[in-house]
Amino acid sequence: MKNKILTLCLVCLSLFGNGVNVWANPSSRTVLSLTQEWECRPISTVNKKAVFVPVTIPHTWNADPVNGTTLYERQTMVYQRPLEITSEMEGKRLFLYFEGVNSVAQVFLNRRTVGEHLGGYTAFCYEITDQVKVGKNLLEVWVSNAYRTDVLPISGDFNVNGGIHRPCHLIVTEENCINPAFYASPGVFIHQENISDSQAEIRVETLLSLKSKKSGLKLKTTITDVNGKEVISKEMQIVDSVVNQPLKIDRPQLWDGKKNPYLYNVVVELYDGTILKDKVVQRTGFRYFKVDPDKGFFLNGKYLNLYGFCRHEDVVGRGSALLPEDYRMDMELIKEVGATAMRLAHYPHAEPMYDLSDENGIVLWTEIPMCGPGGQSYTGYVATEGYKNNARQALKELVYQKFNHPSICFWGICNEILVSDGKKFEEYDNPIPFIKELNGMYKSLDSSRPTALATCVDQSYYLGASDLIAWNKYFGWYKDAAPSVSKFFDDCYKSANGVPVGVSEYGAGASINQHQWPLLMEDRADGRFHPEEAQAYCHEGNWEAFVKRPFLWSKFIWVFADFPSYMRMEGEVEGYNDKGLITRDRKTKKDAFYFYKANWNPEPMVYITSRRFIKRTNAVTDIKIYTNLREVTLYLNDKKVGTMKPDELKRAVWKDVQLTEGRNTVRVEGKNGNKLVTDNSVWFYLGK
Repeated sequence: MKNKILTLCLVCLSLFGNGVNVWANPSSRTVLSLTQEWECRPISTVNKKAVFVPVTIPHTWNADPVNGTTLYERQTMVYQRPLEITSEMEGKRLFLYFEGVNSVAQVFLNRRTVGEHLGGYTAFCYEITDQVKVGKNLLEVWVSNAYRTDVLPISGDFNVNGGIHRPCHLIVTEENCINPAFYASPGVFIHQENISDSQAEIRVETLLSLKSKKSGLKLKTTITDVNGKEVISKEMQIVDSVVNQPLKIDRPQLWDGKKNPYLYNVVVELYDGTILKDKVVQRTGFRYFKVDPDKGFFLNGKYLNLYGFCRHEDVVGRGSALLPEDYRMDMELIKEVGATAMRLAHYPHAEPMYDLSDENGIVLWTEIPMCGPGGQSYTGYVATEGYKNNARQALKELVYQKFNHPSICFWGICNEILVSDGKKFEEYDNPIPFIKELNGMYKSLDSSRPTALATCVDQSYYLGASDLIAWNKYFGWYKDAAPSVSKFFDDCYKSANGVPVGVSEYGAGASINQHQWPLLMEDRADGRFHPEEAQAYCHEGNWEAFVKRPFLWSKFIWVFADFPSYMRMEGEVEGYNDKGLITRDRKTKKDAFYFYKANWNPEPMVYITSRRFIKRTNAVTDIKIYTNLREVTLYLNDKKVGTMKPDELKRAVWKDVQLTEGRNTVRVEGKNGNKLVTDNSVWFYLGK
């Protein structure tokens, strides 16, 4: 899998001036994938003859709950593989690069400690040059996802999949190189200092790891456009391990979200004389943005309505050990619905999702794994130095590793880290001072992006702890009726003291196998009956309020797809959070998905709701259509029921339609120009 942090460069020939000037590169940086030849077994299996199970990385041992329970395995597994060091690698520097090991990794080479990393959602990198020998070496990783209070997250509404759940690599460099070991970052940071439609002023900061002479070393940075054509280039002699190169681009193509997700290549090359020693390529886009407390989000001076999903890293059979096709599938679904933004919950996600967001113009909120359990027992924060140090480490790793992605516009501090409100919520230790500390850390590392946090408790406790505030509220699901949305957020807006207010989570559960008509809205939070119609009703009510309130800087649906959660004892299947608008296997898009597609995606569509409510016991029903066409016509058993224009929420509803006993064919159609757009469904009325 391509990784833009780890650029493979074997031969590079460059032309300069009027004549040919060959800058030779016998071997600069090589990146070898370490996905194969792994095997694992539980650490509790101490018998030397015990069998190891062959596995391929990415891998997790607990993609699904333990049979018959909502729980999942939290233990320690031993992964091992041979690591072949060739004679060609002698005199080179060698680095082990892990994109993510969940949650604690202890790395050994030839049974000698290399290092330990706490936290499963960020990368880490160790130099192993002096710990290997030519020939076969034994690479061993002890991996634990056991609960501990010095590793985030210590709580949350999702399962922590254990394993080497993201790819790993061996990086081979020359003695002098661009540093891959600085918080496992690319070693190149593109600071966007002053961006406008007329000019992009940037500063490329490069961190070098120099083992030998500095004289004669130089750094060349070249920016190329989407076609590979050089835009600007600068070369500097190296006098220190940190090199800053200011660059200006006139009339830049701006990264403009979905409208024009334009990306430049920033090529950084380290030379010794005319010999290329290392090379790193980063893609980035130039943009400027702001959040107005009254008017919402503006990208490049123009209003952009930010709406989309919260997303977890989880797929059927693989848990968080996703493959490239899983990321691509999710992005295609995000594009289909028409989302403009995404919140990556509740931890840093893998590199492919950031790359795809860059390429497709999806604005991102990304956060560290400092999250709480909402209204459940226990806490997401304890005031121990171990906990706080891990949060600080995760924050630095997130910022340094993802710094150059233009899609990232918001750094997330925490999710539902509670304070006592004297009513429902109770804290353990007061988290506010530490939240403010993390806010300051973000600002010191990257002042160009605002910070955000998500709360389900009175926002007054958190004002001043982040640049932006956002709410996790489930109106229409936890007893409250959907019309309450309007009053609640109007009150939040008035009391926010100028801090922009957004929506970080909203939604409702749904089973595609459970249905109800007439719909009885009630508190279903802890119930086993989650009809698909109730989810759609909740989303319609929330969105109706949101579209009338442009001050809401974000609107993020909880959640993109159903996923396992040990704490859930509700819905059709225990141990699952079923608030997804798509089923966990990505095979079925629920009715609410099409509600948003009609509202967000201009591509002509019609969709018959309650289509999976096949067996019916009521002779009279409403038939609801989601459509973005000007008008649609409904037919029942090939007889015209009527023609209707959809309302402002893209709904057309025919009331009290009489079904016939037995089979009923429902058809809706409308025209987009001369093209007919149709949808069909079959229901059976079973009679009294």
